[in-house]
Amino acid sequence: MDDRHAAGVEWPTLGVAALAYGLWGLGTTLAAALWLPLGVALTALGAALHASLTHEALHGHPFRSPVANAALVFPALSVTVPYLRFKDTHLAHHRDAVLTDPYDDPESNYLDPAVWDRLGPVRRGLLAANNTLAGRLLLGPVIGQAAFMARDWRAIRAGDRRVAAGWALHVPAVALVLAWVGWIGAMAWWAFALATYLGLSLLKIRTFLEHRAHEKARARTVIIEDRGPLAFLFLNNNLHVVHHMHPKVAWYRLPALYRAHRDRFAACNEGYVYRSYRDIFARYLTRAKDPVPHPLRPRR
Repeated sequence: MDDRHAAGVEWPTLGVAALAYGLWGLGTTLAAALWLPLGVALTALGAALHASLTHEALHGHPFRSPVANAALVFPALSVTVPYLRFKDTHLAHHRDAVLTDPYDDPESNYLDPAVWDRLGPVRRGLLAANNTLAGRLLLGPVIGQAAFMARDWRAIRAGDRRVAAGWALHVPAVALVLAWVGWIGAMAWWAFALATYLGLSLLKIRTFLEHRAHEKARARTVIIEDRGPLAFLFLNNNLHVVHHMHPKVAWYRLPALYRAHRDRFAACNEGYVYRSYRDIFARYLTRAKDPVPHPLRPRR
């Protein structure tokens, strides 16, 4: 399933890179000058698509060289997460045996019940709201970023040089983006901040119910059979169990792989399947899918 030619290039993924940078560049310049809401929308879409592209890059696409893949996504269009930190935490997340664990899965949205019990009413309320789709869209980017940065700051203070290096490399990646916005862009800083936040909110639609607490590791990862614009924006990562079972398969190969083995994938994750993102919005816009404390961890 490797479409790379002798030069080691996956052309569909390069096409996505051109589209992501094109949308973001157009949004921050000509579109913003023409009509600011259009500029904000295109910038947000470009940043979200670039984040999906970054996910492909850390999994080895579109080049054979990890350095070339990192260089392709070097400008931090989403501003918030260093590439090296995303790579390390996401590959750790791919240890399916610990999926959703509040300590061992870096992308878990669950808390240890003992930690939950110690929280005050304000933090509990915010985290409970964050477990609805509306809350995840509105609050998710800032809650997730605060938790991520606090965890990394503790690691840096404890002497973790790799974490520190990830943030150090992030400085020029962000500087490049800010220089573009400040010197070339036609967008006010508040509008750029809004567009960046909207891009992060779009990504929260994808991550909202990617994983659930379940006794069987193979049943923790979702399938969303959507084939619309959100599926493309997320580069088919809505077929998430397919990605977890075949993490080296490129995004444009996932739908065919899923269609060829649909019943097997659905049986593997014990029916954790949704038909579309429309279905998810209808069910969970204002209703929590999960509790915040991990339901399978005993309280100490």
